[in-house]
Amino acid sequence: MPRRTQSGGRKNRHRPQRYKDVLHDNGGHRANDFRCVGCRLDVSLVAPGTAHRNHCPNCLTSLHVDHRIPGDRASTCHGRMEALSLTVRPDGEWMIIHQCQSCGELSANRIAGDDNVLPLMRLALRPLGAGSIASSALLTTL
Repeated sequence: MPRRTQSGGRKNRHRPQRYKDVLHDNGGHRANDFRCVGCRLDVSLVAPGTAHRNHCPNCLTSLHVDHRIPGDRASTCHGRMEALSLTVRPDGEWMIIHQCQSCGELSANRIAGDDNVLPLMRLALRPLGAGSIASSALLTTL
Protein backbone atom coordinates (compact mmCIF):
# COMPACT_ATOMS: atom_id res chain seq x y z
CA MET A 1 0.00 0.00 0.00
CA PRO A 2 1.54 3.36 -0.98
CA ARG A 3 2.12 6.04 1.64
CA ARG A 4 -0.33 8.85 1.86
CA THR A 5 0.91 12.22 0.77
CA GLN A 6 0.11 15.59 2.24
CA SER A 7 -1.61 18.23 0.18
CA GLY A 8 0.80 19.69 -2.31
CA GLY A 9 2.29 16.31 -3.20
CA ARG A 10 4.97 16.25 -0.46
CA LYS A 11 5.55 12.97 1.33
CA ASN A 12 4.97 12.87 5.07
CA ARG A 13 8.38 13.22 6.70
CA HIS A 14 9.08 12.28 10.29
CA ARG A 15 9.73 15.17 12.60
CA PRO A 16 12.65 14.93 14.98
CA GLN A 17 11.58 13.80 18.41
CA ARG A 18 11.01 16.58 20.92
CA TYR A 19 13.16 16.85 24.02
CA LYS A 20 11.43 15.40 27.06
CA ASP A 21 12.45 16.63 30.46
CA VAL A 22 11.91 13.27 32.20
CA LEU A 23 15.01 12.24 34.11
CA HIS A 24 15.63 8.53 33.57
CA ASP A 25 19.27 8.40 34.64
CA ASN A 26 20.14 7.28 38.18
CA GLY A 27 16.48 6.97 39.13
CA GLY A 28 15.90 10.70 38.59
CA HIS A 29 12.20 10.31 37.88
CA ARG A 30 11.86 7.98 40.87
CA ALA A 31 14.21 9.69 43.27
CA ASN A 32 11.35 10.28 45.72
CA ASP A 33 9.40 7.05 45.27
CA PHE A 34 9.70 3.31 44.74
CA ARG A 35 7.63 0.61 43.07
CA CYS A 36 6.08 -1.96 45.40
CA VAL A 37 7.16 -5.55 44.73
CA GLY A 38 3.75 -6.80 45.88
CA CYS A 39 1.10 -4.69 44.15
CA ARG A 40 3.35 -2.65 41.76
CA LEU A 41 2.07 0.68 43.13
CA ASP A 42 4.41 3.68 42.86
CA VAL A 43 4.90 4.71 46.49
CA SER A 44 6.25 8.04 47.72
CA LEU A 45 9.10 7.92 50.23
CA VAL A 46 7.45 10.73 52.17
CA ALA A 47 5.20 9.18 54.79
CA PRO A 48 3.17 10.88 57.52
CA GLY A 49 4.11 9.65 60.97
CA THR A 50 7.49 8.12 60.12
CA ALA A 51 10.85 9.36 58.90
CA HIS A 52 11.70 6.28 56.77
CA ARG A 53 9.04 4.76 54.54
CA ASN A 54 9.87 1.08 54.23
CA HIS A 55 6.63 -0.59 53.15
CA CYS A 56 3.82 -0.13 50.68
CA PRO A 57 0.79 1.64 52.21
CA ASN A 58 -1.54 -0.38 50.00
CA CYS A 59 -0.46 -4.01 50.61
CA LEU A 60 2.11 -3.55 53.44
CA THR A 61 4.81 -5.45 51.50
CA SER A 62 8.40 -4.32 52.03
CA LEU A 63 11.94 -5.04 50.84
CA HIS A 64 14.77 -6.15 53.09
CA VAL A 65 16.92 -3.03 52.70
CA ASP A 66 17.66 -1.94 56.29
CA HIS A 67 20.29 -3.77 58.32
CA ARG A 68 20.47 -2.60 61.94
CA ILE A 69 19.13 0.95 62.01
CA PRO A 70 15.86 2.01 60.31
CA GLY A 71 16.73 3.96 57.19
CA ASP A 72 20.36 2.80 56.93
CA ARG A 73 19.65 0.84 53.69
CA ALA A 74 22.71 -1.32 54.44
CA SER A 75 21.25 -4.80 53.97
CA THR A 76 22.63 -6.89 51.14
CA CYS A 77 19.66 -9.30 51.06
CA HIS A 78 17.03 -7.14 49.27
CA GLY A 79 14.48 -9.95 49.62
CA ARG A 80 10.73 -9.48 49.68
CA MET A 81 9.32 -8.97 53.17
CA GLU A 82 5.75 -10.06 53.91
CA ALA A 83 3.68 -8.59 56.72
CA LEU A 84 3.06 -11.33 59.32
CA SER A 85 1.30 -9.58 62.16
CA LEU A 86 0.97 -6.45 64.24
CA THR A 87 2.27 -5.54 67.65
CA VAL A 88 1.64 -2.53 69.85
CA ARG A 89 4.28 -0.62 71.80
CA PRO A 90 3.58 0.42 75.40
CA ASP A 91 2.90 3.97 74.18
CA GLY A 92 0.14 2.66 71.85
CA GLU A 93 2.06 2.87 68.57
CA TRP A 94 1.33 0.06 66.09
CA MET A 95 4.20 -1.86 64.50
CA ILE A 96 4.09 -4.23 61.53
CA ILE A 97 6.10 -7.44 61.90
CA HIS A 98 7.70 -8.33 58.56
CA GLN A 99 9.55 -11.53 57.65
CA CYS A 100 12.04 -11.70 54.79
CA GLN A 101 11.12 -14.41 52.28
CA SER A 102 14.80 -14.86 51.32
CA CYS A 103 16.70 -15.02 54.61
CA GLY A 104 13.89 -15.37 57.16
CA GLU A 105 14.87 -12.31 59.25
CA LEU A 106 12.12 -10.61 61.24
CA SER A 107 11.77 -6.85 61.62
CA ALA A 108 9.32 -4.46 63.25
CA ASN A 109 8.33 -1.35 61.30
CA ARG A 110 6.20 1.60 62.35
CA ILE A 111 2.93 2.04 60.52
CA ALA A 112 2.54 5.23 58.51
CA GLY A 113 -0.38 7.62 58.63
CA ASP A 114 -1.43 6.81 55.06
CA ASP A 115 -1.40 3.00 55.38
CA ASN A 116 -4.51 1.25 54.09
CA VAL A 117 -6.70 0.37 57.07
CA LEU A 118 -8.14 -2.83 55.56
CA PRO A 119 -4.84 -4.80 55.41
CA LEU A 120 -3.94 -3.50 58.89
CA MET A 121 -7.24 -4.81 60.29
CA ARG A 122 -6.76 -8.13 58.48
CA LEU A 123 -3.37 -8.50 60.19
CA ALA A 124 -4.81 -7.55 63.56
CA LEU A 125 -7.67 -10.05 63.25
CA ARG A 126 -5.64 -12.90 61.71
CA PRO A 127 -5.11 -14.73 65.06
CA LEU A 128 -8.88 -14.87 65.61
CA GLY A 129 -9.37 -16.71 62.34
CA ALA A 130 -6.45 -19.10 62.86
CA GLY A 131 -8.56 -22.01 64.06
CA SER A 132 -9.84 -23.62 67.20
CA ILE A 133 -7.03 -22.49 69.51
CA ALA A 134 -7.76 -18.81 68.95
CA SER A 135 -11.51 -19.20 69.23
CA SER A 136 -11.30 -21.37 72.35
CA ALA A 137 -8.96 -18.84 73.97
CA LEU A 138 -11.43 -16.08 73.11
CA LEU A 139 -14.36 -18.05 74.55
CA THR A 140 -12.54 -18.76 77.82
CA THR A 141 -11.95 -15.04 78.40
CA LEU A 142 -15.65 -14.22 78.04
